[in-house]
Amino acid sequence: MRIAIPLFDGFTALDAVGPYEVLRMLPEAEVVFAAAAPGPVLDTVASLGLLATASFDEVTTADVLLVPGGPGARRGLTDELLLDWIRRIHATTTWTTSVCTGSLLLAAAGLLDGLEATTHWSAVDSLESYGARYTARRVVEQPGGIVTAAGVSSGIDMALRLAELIAGRTAAEAFQLAIEYDPQPPFDAGSYAKAPEAAKAYLANRPQRAGGPLLSAGTDRHQG
Repeated sequence: MRIAIPLFDGFTALDAVGPYEVLRMLPEAEVVFAAAAPGPVLDTVASLGLLATASFDEVTTADVLLVPGGPGARRGLTDELLLDWIRRIHATTTWTTSVCTGSLLLAAAGLLDGLEATTHWSAVDSLESYGARYTARRVVEQPGGIVTAAGVSSGIDMALRLAELIAGRTAAEAFQLAIEYDPQPPFDAGSYAKAPEAAKAYLANRPQRAGGPLLSAGTDRHQG
């Protein structure tokens, strides 16, 4: 089973690495990180890199496509090389998935027209502008094997659900145990609807860092 994960400058690391840690445990899994050219690709703030072992041209098929998000995903909305690769790989997959603003790339590639999908709460307008129908669910499954996950950490939930669909509940539960995924956060601020106003203001007023703001550039509307 080939799992293809595209990388682009400005991706969010957990969007890719969280699901990777789950999906790499699938039976006979082969994970390939692909980019415009092989080599290291830097994350949102250019302080962490993942190694793309293949170019887009070298990866022509996959059983699972997993598209991460991040500020680079928004910049990629006009990158026809990336969008065309997503379309071509989707034509070969059983499952096409995204995490966070990775769903914007699926939508820009024309894969979410008229479908329900989710994304980071800051990107709702952008998602809907490409013809998708936003829903606030954490993981959204649609016909044609398309599965979208909401912001960043939800990629782990999505990967566990995908593992269940592919290998069964026992395997998925075993993978959850292997990574000791038992969330017990110290705060109840993990969604826009529940977060205190002070936390929202902190994000809105946070100055830009070298690799961009804490949130992706071009924040849309806030969901509550």
